[in-house]
Amino acid sequence: MRLHRPGVTRSGLLLTAAPVVVLLSVAGAVTVGPSDLSPRDVFGVIGDRLGLGSSGLSLLQQGIVWDLRLPRTLLAGICGAGLATCGVILQSLLRNPLADPYVLGISSGASTGAVSIVVLGIGSGTVGLSAGAFLGALAAFALVLLLSYLAGHSSDRLVLAGIAATQLFAALTSFIVFTAADAEQTRGVLFWLLGSLSASTWTDVVVCGTAVLLGLLVCCAFASGLDAFAFGSDAASSLGVDVARVRALLLVVTALMTALIVSASGAIGFVGLVLPHLARMLVGVGHRLLLPSAALIGAIFLIWVDTAARTLLDPQELPVGVATALIGVPGFALILLRNRNRA
Repeated sequence: MRLHRPGVTRSGLLLTAAPVVVLLSVAGAVTVGPSDLSPRDVFGVIGDRLGLGSSGLSLLQQGIVWDLRLPRTLLAGICGAGLATCGVILQSLLRNPLADPYVLGISSGASTGAVSIVVLGIGSGTVGLSAGAFLGALAAFALVLLLSYLAGHSSDRLVLAGIAATQLFAALTSFIVFTAADAEQTRGVLFWLLGSLSASTWTDVVVCGTAVLLGLLVCCAFASGLDAFAFGSDAASSLGVDVARVRALLLVVTALMTALIVSASGAIGFVGLVLPHLARMLVGVGHRLLLPSAALIGAIFLIWVDTAARTLLDPQELPVGVATALIGVPGFALILLRNRNRA
């Protein structure tokens, strides 16, 4: 007698359908806006740029698709996938359902590092911006771990340490902006800090896409070790996991992904907090399925949130970080209530 396994079937369906939904979301989101475009136009422009035929569109329409909307939409998907992946890793390693790069101050630290590059002129270019964000992210996370350790390590104290680090690095960022930036820089930086994909370029797509893909592959390679962390560090060690090495490697990978995402998009909150929980509800807690599922769900989510953010208040644009907060705060509240009921 063949047993029916609904969990496996649902997981397989999600992992099969989600990549298709991502592609359709990209094609659909690019068509949304003042210029009248269709999915066929989008694929025509892509084929034209790849030398596979002519789209028949004007140079202006081709520029809207290729130079403005397509890189922005792709970067939104990449950032959503990366932030959701980082949320899964942090929640698993730290055994805290409220852990994510935003709550733990990693995004704030990366923002401080990136703003230091832009405003103070320490370094230049995409590499300099990413390096500054990475160092800031590492500094913030090191501070969180130190405060949590000194206060007596626990999930509650870790979150409190993250809140403290977030406020500290937000204050440092504001101090740098208001003491060293001119009026034009101040306006641009403050809008970017709220989370914005309006300045997306193909360079950002390539750099962030490569980092998120490699980071996801590294995390998936340690899926069994992450499963073991669910039982605690001692249990994971007894199961043959090199706890210190795995934790250090994945935390550095998480910080690097967060830094590159922040350097391209600013601080976008709640994606890494809420979406991993949604993915667990759909595919379970096994990281072999959880990691790619969370990444795909994160990509779809941020593509459409950014599309809404740039079009709903046209001609004004809502920072995407504001939009994710408006959606994420109720999700955050539901997580709190769910964990209270389980306590």
